[in-house]
Amino acid sequence: MIEFDQFKYELSTKAEPLEHLGASLDLENKKKRILELDRMMEEPDFWTDPERANRLSTENHHLKNELESYQSLKQSYDDIGALIEMGVEEGDESVIPEIRELLSEFSEKLDSMSTRLLLSREYDAMNAILRLNAGAGGTEANDWAGMLYRMYTRWAERRGFGIKILDYLEGEEAGIKSVTMEIDGDYAYGYLRSESGIHRLVRISPFNAQGKRQTSFVSCDVMPDIETDIDVDIREEDIKMEVFRSSGAGGQHINKTSSAVRLIHIPTGFVVACQEERSQLQNRQKAMQMLKAKLYIKEKEEQEAKLAGIRGEVKDNGWGSQIRSYVLQPYRMVKDLRTGEETGNTDAVLDGDIDRFITAYLKWVQLGRPDRKVQGGD
Repeated sequence: MIEFDQFKYELSTKAEPLEHLGASLDLENKKKRILELDRMMEEPDFWTDPERANRLSTENHHLKNELESYQSLKQSYDDIGALIEMGVEEGDESVIPEIRELLSEFSEKLDSMSTRLLLSREYDAMNAILRLNAGAGGTEANDWAGMLYRMYTRWAERRGFGIKILDYLEGEEAGIKSVTMEIDGDYAYGYLRSESGIHRLVRISPFNAQGKRQTSFVSCDVMPDIETDIDVDIREEDIKMEVFRSSGAGGQHINKTSSAVRLIHIPTGFVVACQEERSQLQNRQKAMQMLKAKLYIKEKEEQEAKLAGIRGEVKDNGWGSQIRSYVLQPYRMVKDLRTGEETGNTDAVLDGDIDRFITAYLKWVQLGRPDRKVQGGD
């Protein structure tokens, strides 16, 4: 019966974190707010103001999800405890594999919900718009962008998030020059804001006949998908608009007219593009929405940095400015250079298993971003 004693001990270590999670979620006030929102949504004139209605509906959806997730977690805790007791009383060792699996699943869900508590910023609950842009390295960098595209796609799919490609530019020989995708799901932006920065790959290049090690860079830019109008002043003379024919991965969505739109904000150099919508006007509106969100987040970050006494730096898409290194040769290691989080399981990371880096980043931010020296070498 040693296994049952171990299970009892392991479950007991989860009691305090579960209780802390319940207290932090402020469940009673959430229940009251849900009842209030339900009453408001039943009013006949609720949808007369669509913007307000959508905002309140989204809030209600998030609150109910949090409440149901916690209640399900609490029920799992009680069920596991009951199963352990049954196994002890009946001396039934056949339930040991089931208990082990249930404990593992419970631990993962508890960690996931605890991580969500760190998502408390203004736009964390929103969908995300993620853009990858190949930097130094030519074909190798384009291939690296394609690998990161797959990584984030796999991560989103595992969470049941929706993915919509807004802009896609293939590499000439392989991979992707740039891609912009909308990732739809609860707290998508809150999770993915950890990925904003330069990602560096070191490997023996399959595109190098001499088999030499090569370093490539891809920039990742993440912004919230803010659907409401943002009060950001953008002068028309500060915007350069380019139009081109839409095209997608594998030759999909090809248009005969130049309906795709790229906006360049001259003062900052920010570039946004959209080719998903059917008309040039719709693509321009979506691109302008993305640009406003990008400028708004930049302004908020600058204000926070100023209050914290941190001097922001402009990062080049190249050597020494990366946030994370993915080394495949001469050893295998993925390391986040801000938090120090690392793993040797590079295959799992490139297949979308990046939650450990997301959680480490959120905790690092919560602790006030303690100084960490970022190295540019291997």
